[in-house]
Amino acid sequence: MTKQNDLDKIRADILEQNICSDLAAEATNLVMGDGNVDAEIVFVGEAPGKNEDEQGLPFVGAAGKFLNEMLETANMQRQDVYITNIVKYRPPNNRDPFPEEKEAFWPFLLRQLEIIQPKIIATLGRHSMEYFLPEAKISEIHGQPKRINLGNQTVVIVPLFHPAAALYNGSMRETLMDDFAKVPNILKRVAERDAVLKIMTE
Repeated sequence: MTKQNDLDKIRADILEQNICSDLAAEATNLVMGDGNVDAEIVFVGEAPGKNEDEQGLPFVGAAGKFLNEMLETANMQRQDVYITNIVKYRPPNNRDPFPEEKEAFWPFLLRQLEIIQPKIIATLGRHSMEYFLPEAKISEIHGQPKRINLGNQTVVIVPLFHPAAALYNGSMRETLMDDFAKVPNILKRVAERDAVLKIMTE
């Protein structure tokens, strides 16, 4: 089984189990994720918006364009990373996802991450951050890497503001771009630490 096959199985399970049937009934598409299944960085947003629902892909609207721009300024390409959301259906009128909706989709996100095995999980906005770092405030820890245990693996979480928040706020835009610029360096440090640990355990 390839990683893509395993990810396709998660999609099939969500449909078969009729997860969040109320959201599913109003949505056009189940939006699973997009990008490189071997990515070292996975970006996790909160839920699809109107454009994402129509195209079946995450972050393809205005916030997605800004995300692409930030990736480029940090010398990353969209095809090198993987992008997904906690909630896989669009909430009506782009409202915030309800706690029970996030809870219903959380196990499927964990399965995605287990398959991809990224070195860094960059959360986009407080809704995705609070599931990985429940006690944290994004205004206090944005851009700061935090190492946590997730299932049977240790991962590094980098909390970032949601790109949509920066579209209407110039100072937020600058903060987000500054935080994004740190990500390649954080990845390099994580990779170096992992290499040392590997040598020590051989």
